[in-house]
Amino acid sequence: MAARDSTRAHQRTRADHAAETAEDYVEAIAELSGDAGACRVVDLAKRFGVSHVTVIRILKRLESEGLVKTKPYQPVTLTAKGRRLAATCRQRHDTVYRFLRRLGVSEKVAAIDTEGIEHHISAETLSRFRSFLGN
Repeated sequence: MAARDSTRAHQRTRADHAAETAEDYVEAIAELSGDAGACRVVDLAKRFGVSHVTVIRILKRLESEGLVKTKPYQPVTLTAKGRRLAATCRQRHDTVYRFLRRLGVSEKVAAIDTEGIEHHISAETLSRFRSFLGN
């Protein structure tokens, strides 16, 4: 029984990590597309400090999940589903960041902490953050 519980825990951790990666990527694609007008594999590799092979592997998974569209030698684009996820992630990110800043956390530390907290915050806690901020 203990081995089965351990397997489930590891599966949950991998699934959570995959969801975090998807959220980070769609958020970055939306931001880069807005800032530069297009998002390319090289942009994502620089943003995340990974190889282009890693980016391509992740984009293939995101494409199979219906979040992005890719074509060789073309910019990466978000699907409608990807745009919705990116908007949700951006709102959650902004709420956590503003909450930390309101607490008096420095900009630098709030930016770093937000990246970790935003993926693990419950809907209830996020709602309380928004209420506290007056949203």
